[in-house]
Amino acid sequence: MALDSRATEFAAVMAASVVTDRSTRRTIESGLREVTELLTRLRDRKGRLYVVGNGGSAGVASHAVTDFLNVGKLRAATVHDPSLLTCMANDYSYATAFANILRTLAERDDVLIAISSSGKSMNIRNAVDAMRSLGGTSITLSGFDSANPLRPMGELNFWLD
Repeated sequence: MALDSRATEFAAVMAASVVTDRSTRRTIESGLREVTELLTRLRDRKGRLYVVGNGGSAGVASHAVTDFLNVGKLRAATVHDPSLLTCMANDYSYATAFANILRTLAERDDVLIAISSSGKSMNIRNAVDAMRSLGGTSITLSGFDSANPLRPMGELNFWLD
């Protein structure tokens, strides 16, 4: 595939993206600028970035953390270490596993990126609620149904059909 064709496809994907805060639609450019500024401030104050997802979204989360840490020089981590995650799921429930981990690790003003293709995963939504209760910031990435329950939960939300 030629570079021009890939650029055209990428432009179409970006144009189809919808960015909102809790209630207002924003341009993709303003949303990306806000995320960049938020993560830059996070890095400057040595805060932590957590990224969560299930299944394929966990793979995306892991890859994103690698880039955030290596390229962005952010203190970034996933919280889906198999032993830790299965312990929390077994002792409490899978629905609260990420939230319980974040309540122990995260601090006020830390940032969570919550990834769920469907936006319906209760454990991801509970993680966002936990981050909010700690005074942190959440960014959501979701797709499929535009009315999915994760979509309005973050301070900044990226949705792509």
